[in-house]
Amino acid sequence: MSEAQTLVDAHHHVWDLDVRPQPWLDEPGHEPIRRNFSSHALRSAATRPIAGRRLTSTVVVQCVASVPETRDLLARADSDPLIGAVVGWADLTSPAIGDVLDDLRSGPDGRYLRALRHVVQGESDPHWLQQPDVERGLAAVGERGLGYDVLIRSHQLPQAIRLADRLPELPFVLDHAGKPPLARQDLTDWTRLVRELARHPQVRCKVSGLITEADHEKWTVDDIRPVWDVLLSAFGPDRLMFGSDWPVCLLAGGWNRWAATVEELLDGCSDTEIHAVLAGTATDFYHLTPAPTKEGTPCS
Repeated sequence: MSEAQTLVDAHHHVWDLDVRPQPWLDEPGHEPIRRNFSSHALRSAATRPIAGRRLTSTVVVQCVASVPETRDLLARADSDPLIGAVVGWADLTSPAIGDVLDDLRSGPDGRYLRALRHVVQGESDPHWLQQPDVERGLAAVGERGLGYDVLIRSHQLPQAIRLADRLPELPFVLDHAGKPPLARQDLTDWTRLVRELARHPQVRCKVSGLITEADHEKWTVDDIRPVWDVLLSAFGPDRLMFGSDWPVCLLAGGWNRWAATVEELLDGCSDTEIHAVLAGTATDFYHLTPAPTKEGTPCS
């Protein structure tokens, strides 16, 4: 498949509430997505191309702190050619974290496990990522050639910066750009901290989850553009990756509207840079099947 045909959605979820409840969906405002979602439903929803590319591969990401959920996601990846990688969960604080990871990877579908994630945004400890047990667990993740997805809110960005300082060998990606407070329209602290984090070369960033941080009903491309401009200048396109955060994005417009927004944000970028954001960075980070790149002029 040529570069111009490749589009990776680096962040989506699936769940079957009859098999595994998602307690976070009980929070007010989540009613529209309080139902089952499969990767087949994503195929049906993701019909709009971005820069002429249609969806070809995805990364499915954990939702709850559950090793059985991770096993289910690995099985889904093994049976669905759309899913190219899994971001799973395991207890980073457990002394047995290495054994758990080895067990997950040893299964017939274990090859799809490419990263781990924990919902740090729900932890009250402002130093959770620096707890000795957590750092030991993250070291075990890195030793096995896995990456780490960092899910935090904007006020927790100092934790991610300290993580990058203390574990420079651990490749990690900032989910949802650290959830900038778009609804408050005050990006000053977020901008400063994201730029500091981006100085660490092992860090990538997902251009995802932004529309649900904005006003769900009234957001426009112009509301998202200041965040995009900061990310592009801080990380560069080679360290940014497109993600939909489907089906959560349905709360604020859905997959196709977000795709149209990303295409507009990419206007002025070269073919090489578009490829990086839409496929190349995710392919490299999650060890997906690579696609060729070509040269071009930089983003204007």
